[in-house]
Amino acid sequence: MSLVEIDRPSGTVLLRAADTGYVLRVDASAGTVRLLHWGAPLVLEDALVLREPDSAGSSFHSPLDGTEELAVDGQVRFAPPALDVRYADGTSATEPVVDGYEVREDGDSAQLSVSLRDAGRPLGWHLHYRVRQDCPVIERWTEVQHTGAGEEPPLSLVRHSAAQWNLPVLRTYRMSSVHGQWADEFQLRRTPLAVGETTLTSRRGHTGHQSNPWLALDAGDATEESGEVWTVALATAGSWRMTAVRSADGRCSVLGGSGHEGVEISLAPGETWTTPVSTGQYTPGGFGGASRAYHAYVRDQVLPAPGEPRPVLYNSWEATAFDVTFEGQRKLADLAAQTGAELFVVDDGWFGARDSDRAGLGDWTPRAAAFPDGLRPLADHVHGLGMRFGLWVEPEMVNPVSDLFRERPEWVLHLPDRTAHPLRNQLVLDFSRPEVTDWAFDWLLRTVDGFDVDFLKWDFNRSFTEAGSAARRPDGRRVFVEHALGAHRVLDRLRAARPALRIETCSGGGGRVDLASLARTDQAWTSDNTDAVDRLTIQYGFSQLYPAQVMGAWVTDSPNPYTRRAVPLRFRLHSAMAGALGIGGDLTRWPQAELDETAAYVALYKEVRSTIQTGDLYRLGSPADGSHAVQFVARDGGECVVLQWRVGPAERSAVPRLRLRGLDPEAVYRVDDDSGALPSGTEHRGAALAAYGVPAELPPGGYASRMLILRRVG
Repeated sequence: MSLVEIDRPSGTVLLRAADTGYVLRVDASAGTVRLLHWGAPLVLEDALVLREPDSAGSSFHSPLDGTEELAVDGQVRFAPPALDVRYADGTSATEPVVDGYEVREDGDSAQLSVSLRDAGRPLGWHLHYRVRQDCPVIERWTEVQHTGAGEEPPLSLVRHSAAQWNLPVLRTYRMSSVHGQWADEFQLRRTPLAVGETTLTSRRGHTGHQSNPWLALDAGDATEESGEVWTVALATAGSWRMTAVRSADGRCSVLGGSGHEGVEISLAPGETWTTPVSTGQYTPGGFGGASRAYHAYVRDQVLPAPGEPRPVLYNSWEATAFDVTFEGQRKLADLAAQTGAELFVVDDGWFGARDSDRAGLGDWTPRAAAFPDGLRPLADHVHGLGMRFGLWVEPEMVNPVSDLFRERPEWVLHLPDRTAHPLRNQLVLDFSRPEVTDWAFDWLLRTVDGFDVDFLKWDFNRSFTEAGSAARRPDGRRVFVEHALGAHRVLDRLRAARPALRIETCSGGGGRVDLASLARTDQAWTSDNTDAVDRLTIQYGFSQLYPAQVMGAWVTDSPNPYTRRAVPLRFRLHSAMAGALGIGGDLTRWPQAELDETAAYVALYKEVRSTIQTGDLYRLGSPADGSHAVQFVARDGGECVVLQWRVGPAERSAVPRLRLRGLDPEAVYRVDDDSGALPSGTEHRGAALAAYGVPAELPPGGYASRMLILRRVG
């Protein structure tokens, strides 16, 4: 069955994406492209009988509002435009004309393109859609072109959304999204959607800790495992904006694109602007079903190396901060190898005059006082221990106290007549300038080759302020978008030049986690907060869209260096094992018994790593419940891992049993419990584990946890 079917007489287009139907109608006579259906699958015969809302209206109402695939400003429209253009005369009214559409199918995927233009002004735009056979996530993006020639004046894109996603009419709407701040990212919120415009945004030049570019909508009745949910996520890493629009007459749309308010794109004759990709997904399977679909999408369609297990890494930051020396790192590497770490990462402090955060950024050569023979002896030692070697880098930043800034002060983002305000004693380099990105690529490649580097932790430790680009006039604010695109070009070039190199995206923790960054990296540093208890809530919000495979999670010291909370080692291990496991404590201070216990759990993690990193995730409760669990089921159904935690004293009343999900009801599973609450080796049918479950009681103590491993018998 074709992924795209078209009835040309009526202009009806049916897109199929796994178990999702998406129907739009292209009306050449009216110059409109309108959504008819986004939800359960349909056949073309069903789609043909669908009708747009009644075109009859009043002088205060437009039937187009909330139905068009990319609404413009002009004609009879009152809703916020997804594409808003300022022409040379200062006006913005646009009159769309449909030029046609085409379909390209390629095996298990297909792309639809719809071409439109203005009736009398030099503007054209193309709506693009991509669907896949086994993926319910639909990709959309828009190309906008100045179609004039010669000496015609430029035009400005005031708002340049990648897509407009229109929901079916529901009696009410509830919005799910994540919010937070540094060291407190990914805090999930589910709230009724107010009538009007609700905007999530980053005005900081990067994705941000305060919001993440996705949201989900439901009718207020969805649960973790049931109910219709519509999710929209934007693949962008610079400033961005997403707006959920709920009209008083009951319609709801989501607009999203790069750039916050006021970031305009100027197009000269012949120039084209391509938006980032906006993704949309429908599921009848509740919030859990939405998450599992996006996890599969990220693994199968976004990540550059999805089939590789993410290594157990050791990172030196919490052990040494800026006190980085060859001898100190060598000792840590020896201990990390004892725990079973597979990758050793030297964090900040290895380069230039970097003995604090006041100097050195931009001067990317080993600090002579710490590494008199360079980094190669340490890299050789790490490799000799059987581990890969990694380095922390921050290519987009510079300290005013550095050779680079003294030589190239014009390379920073700045406004010439405004006072620059360093944050964390650093300024941002202008990655919209090719000469700056060429410089970054050159030293990164030299570093990777010269020191035999296998892994880069790519950080970004301050937001934009007083930002403009000397290379772009008059639309200097375009750098809020173009800077991230420049960083992407460096990452793309670096991966193409050194395909074996692996990269972690980081921005003071989780300030640069998004689909565009993950398309160029292998995992994300989730948060600078490594407290095992706080991480449960952070990881719960992170898991709403992103898979465990990319969620960096460390076991660190107790008391935790940020919160001073003391937590048992096993709890810390269980918390970090729910993602891409890492170790980040000062191992020189750990007793041998703790090193041995960590090594035993690292070995166990490696046994079940594939299930955790690439399996289907089921959330059994939430951190707000006090006691909750996450369950991972291998994609072949042969193995299941459950991690369960309780924060606070044991409950005195009876505890509901833990009923598992996603198992083969006819299969028999052998259960092993590292807490001893269940006798190891007991066997249960999948149906019984789902209907009756397993006891949920955890060992006594304020911070209790356990790990269950279930393997199919026979």
